[in-house]
Amino acid sequence: MKEFTQIKENCLYIKDLQKAKKFYHHTLGLEIIHHEEEKHIFFRVGSSVLLCFNPEDSKLKTSPPAHYAEGNQHFAFEVNQAEYENVKNKVQKLGITIIDTIVWKGGEESFYFHDPENNVLEVVPTGVWS
Repeated sequence: MKEFTQIKENCLYIKDLQKAKKFYHHTLGLEIIHHEEEKHIFFRVGSSVLLCFNPEDSKLKTSPPAHYAEGNQHFAFEVNQAEYENVKNKVQKLGITIIDTIVWKGGEESFYFHDPENNVLEVVPTGVWS
């Protein structure tokens, strides 16, 4: 639908929400906007929200409908093109290992790293999908 303007939420399924809190809030600095122990933790990312659900809890829900996933999930953080190298350096200084770097058709570079649950996170500069 043309009326859709963006993906407002992205969801990861994470069994250890305390590790998620430490990584996403304390290490990456994302603001916590809601947290229920053993159930879920939500983070603000710019104008979007990163939802981290405990899959053992969320697959039993009736409202909102049950949902869960297994295995390594993926999403990308977007940064201003002028800040890309700075963010890459900050990630490395935090002791986070960059596991891959790709140069896309348009010449833009993105890099990948893991969170504590082994999900594959990416940082892309604005313009990658333009």
